[in-house]
Amino acid sequence: MSDEVKLSAVEIQKEESRQLRGTIAEELSPDVECFTGANAGFLKHHGTYQQDNRDERGGDGKQYMMMVRSRIPGGKLTGDDLLAELDMCDEFGNGTLRITSRQGLQLHGVLKNDLKTTIRAINEKTTLTTLGACGDVNRNVMCCPAPIRNNAAHDQMQELSAQIAHYFRPHTTAYQEIWLQDDAGEKEKVAEFTPVDEPIYGTRYLPRKFKIGIALPEDNCVDILTYDLGLLAIVENDQIVGYNVYVGGGQGKTPANKATYAAVAQKVTFVAPDQAIPMIEAVMSCWRDNGNREDRKQARIKYLLRDWGLDKFKTEVAKYYGSELPEARPEDVNDVDDHMGWHEQGDGKWFLGVNVENGRIKDEGDLRLKSALRAVIPGRVPNIRLTAMQSILFCDVDSANRDEIDRILAEHGVKTADELTLVRRFSMACPALPTCGLSVTESERALPGVIDALEVELEKNGLNGERLAVHMTGCPNGCARPYTPDIGLVGKAKGKYTLYLGGNTLGSRVGFIYDDLVPMEEIALRVSPLLGYFKAERTDGESFGDFCNRKGLEDLQAHGQTA
Repeated sequence: MSDEVKLSAVEIQKEESRQLRGTIAEELSPDVECFTGANAGFLKHHGTYQQDNRDERGGDGKQYMMMVRSRIPGGKLTGDDLLAELDMCDEFGNGTLRITSRQGLQLHGVLKNDLKTTIRAINEKTTLTTLGACGDVNRNVMCCPAPIRNNAAHDQMQELSAQIAHYFRPHTTAYQEIWLQDDAGEKEKVAEFTPVDEPIYGTRYLPRKFKIGIALPEDNCVDILTYDLGLLAIVENDQIVGYNVYVGGGQGKTPANKATYAAVAQKVTFVAPDQAIPMIEAVMSCWRDNGNREDRKQARIKYLLRDWGLDKFKTEVAKYYGSELPEARPEDVNDVDDHMGWHEQGDGKWFLGVNVENGRIKDEGDLRLKSALRAVIPGRVPNIRLTAMQSILFCDVDSANRDEIDRILAEHGVKTADELTLVRRFSMACPALPTCGLSVTESERALPGVIDALEVELEKNGLNGERLAVHMTGCPNGCARPYTPDIGLVGKAKGKYTLYLGGNTLGSRVGFIYDDLVPMEEIALRVSPLLGYFKAERTDGESFGDFCNRKGLEDLQAHGQTA
């Protein structure tokens, strides 16, 4: 990027941050109420966001707290890792642990004075880290979590996700100095800043966040088309022969800014397995040097692809890659699996998918999921995978332990996959209130009631076995990927949502606005006439999202209003 290009304040701050140090170490002092100015932005690269409890806002000012996110490539961790994070949510957080929509874990409600202890505990008591979980770097690398062992493809994808995460990690030593070294002389050591080489990120890091996912054509369970870069594994004779590379997905948008939009990624090229990382580096480097650093709302790679067009984009990436980009293979995403219930792994072991509604692990009423995990995991579940639908896979389970695991889960009120409707299994919400500072209304706390109402309407219309994806967010930023499912609900005002239709469970198409400012309690009633219309006129095997896309807005509105 030319030095003559105008830079936003954030870009200047990053360049002057001493490789993401800022004055974070100084502001860790108990005498400082909260992190200020640019430090709040630098903290994201270390895996933590400053928030406040919006339920408790009042005359006494904000009650500041931190969210701490662990980066978990492919959602792969040990049973002991999960138990340690559960202990930390009690010791340092609000008593709950949250699985994210990108296969990570989040502690909420961590007090500022406990932040260093919390981050240090994650690094010392688990195999995980928080470095690079947020910020203008490569974020958590997504990958199909299913531990299938009777062919090599799933293990190969998981290995690649770990390799990508390691290769594109930030090299700054700020993380080690601020969070992991002893307090003695800490500020002095941080002040004695000696820069290290950041071969991928340079002095300004990336223009915005960069998200990567890996999936199979028959199982896009991690929604790779909604990310900056997606790898679709092409398998022949149980071996991955290469990857179709997709670029330019992204869910964030600003309704008042028509130049922003949600997009699914475009197919760009095909690479052999050993060329996946060089291709990612070429794409990321091209965007790093040419992306918009003046307006952060235009800083994602989807906007560079829009401005250049696909042909120019491929030409420019080829310069970084060192050769012309091969043509992509014809394969595309064609199905999805949530991996719930019991499955044979192919090596004599089993895995069990356990639905976690909206990713929140807690004990509440008859559902005591947190206690269930503490009872089930020791001695029975050595390994865990997290899904992109915010749920858990118990992996490498001996067949002799299956009945005991089922018994413990049932005793704690945890329902089996067969006891849940598909619409609930394929539902997802962002945290929203009270922790997210961007949220305009409820999401996680509202969606279960919306699903209750939708289940009633589905049953009325004879569709209670239908696979239907419903994603809700408390604002337009799209953290729960609301623009691509069958039904998307995006917070527009307090208690009101923009209703999107026409996406699908595959995540391969952006939906359209069907209705706006829909009160939460009316969502299911607005959808119900369309469910009846769908039941009457669907084609064989057609999904609700595909039906809505085929009929179009005007046709649906006519039937929705007259039904």
